Amino acid sequence: MATNRNYSVPYRRKREGKTDYKKRMKILLGSNPRMVVRKSLKHISIQIIEFQPKGDKVLVSAHSKELAKHGWKGNTANTSAAYLTGLLVARKAKKMACVLDIGQYTSVKGSVLYAAAQGAADGGLMVPFSKEIVPPMARIRGEHVASYAKKLKADKEKYQKQFSKQASILDPETLPAHFDQIKSKIGAL
Repeated sequence: MATNRNYSVPYRRKREGKTDYKKRMKILLGSNPRMVVRKSLKHISIQIIEFQPKGDKVLVSAHSKELAKHGWKGNTANTSAAYLTGLLVARKAKKMACVLDIGQYTSVKGSVLYAAAQGAADGGLMVPFSKEIVPPMARIRGEHVASYAKKLKADKEKYQKQFSKQASILDPETLPAHFDQIKSKIGAL
């Protein structure tokens, strides 16, 4: 135990590595709400949150589970789903200016987090971020998955091992076309 009386115990969320309070204060000093992007192993979640002294208020939220309502048959945690979830939250929020908040995630060029931000920006939200860090549109559409599936098609065993769960729901070679179809459905909202 510390015997120095000037020592103060850090907040619990800081000790657990969940909140960087210096970064949070910089974001909150601006008057714009935050677009909070969070990912898990199975889903993407995006919320537009406004700071209030008594506690943050969620203005709009979208979850990758909601994509099923629009006909999405693909994975709900990949780059395509992140883009579509961003597009969905933008359609719900209409035109709004936000600040991107990726939390404790490491900023990596071409990551799922920036695909979600690009989807929100394409949907009409004003979210400032560098266009250089966004994954290419070919990757967002899933063209790399389709080309890999075509390449593996010759070896049935490898193809079955790689795409056994997904192939029964959606043919991986048709992922780009399916993405475009769902994007147009969400864009029509």
